[in-house]
Amino acid sequence: MSLHVDSGPSTRAPVPPSRRHGRPGSGRTFLSWLDMKAAPYFLISPYYLLFLLFGIFPLGFTLWYSLYDYDLAGTVKWTGLGNYSALLADSAFWNAVVNTLGMFVIATVPQILLALLLANALNKRIRGRLFVRLGVLLPLVTSVVAVAVVFTQLYGRDWGLFNWILGSVGVDPVDWKAERLPSWLAISTMIDWRWTGYNAIIFLAAMQTVPKDLYEAAAIDGASRRRQFWQITIPMLRPTMIFVVLNSTIGGLTLFAEPTTFYGGNVHGGSNSQFQTVSMFIVEQGFREFDYGYAAGAAWLLFIMILIGSLINFLLIRRIGGNK
Repeated sequence: MSLHVDSGPSTRAPVPPSRRHGRPGSGRTFLSWLDMKAAPYFLISPYYLLFLLFGIFPLGFTLWYSLYDYDLAGTVKWTGLGNYSALLADSAFWNAVVNTLGMFVIATVPQILLALLLANALNKRIRGRLFVRLGVLLPLVTSVVAVAVVFTQLYGRDWGLFNWILGSVGVDPVDWKAERLPSWLAISTMIDWRWTGYNAIIFLAAMQTVPKDLYEAAAIDGASRRRQFWQITIPMLRPTMIFVVLNSTIGGLTLFAEPTTFYGGNVHGGSNSQFQTVSMFIVEQGFREFDYGYAAGAAWLLFIMILIGSLINFLLIRRIGGNK
């Protein structure tokens, strides 16, 4: 005999719905939102504030100056693109552009090649390589003025070491400061001496990320060290090489310290401006001729030159990276 019990309709109270999250402005949820969303922007804000203050604002203010005829007396006159038209017709400006590009090419090409060879040598197991790696950076931390004093003595016309070497093989002394090409060579050696070690350390850091398996497989296949360097190391260093070339381009186009100190702190760049760079031309126009609008226009043309060089390198990076 079975007993059937009719329990009737269920009288259980419904489960209350979970409490909805409050808006970001209430309680712990606001603190969580502040920690996850706002904190990263707060942490990186000092960089962007400094960049805005010392980067964007001077750039915009220089653009405003370049559109006016502004001098030390405070005379302000709207010229529009007049300063740019005058610059493009100014032979002194184009002379500075040629000097800048010439010294950039003469200094950068050997610098990158020497940095590659030096990095390849430092990548090998040698005794005291830590001290050697630190030693190649010493020229970078040396004062530019001290470097200029030493190289000025080395390139002296009457008692310089290099003229003595040339004289010992029957070559007439060279006036390194009075002629264009010799002055370019002298200043380029100063640049290479300071920056080759820095670029070598960058290349060395990139070389140490190359997988060792590639070299082992190449050695098993009978590839020599030279072939491994050109067919494994160099292709793996392409992004780093573009980075180094980009930095060298920016540094070469804004060259100022070395040629200025080479001529005793004078921004004229020699008796005939034979090694005056665009940066020296800007300083001369702004702080010797007190033509601030003209100097600002030259600064913006230099900025456009650097921008074009950077854009070319960016396109190369996209091409090498497979447009990723």
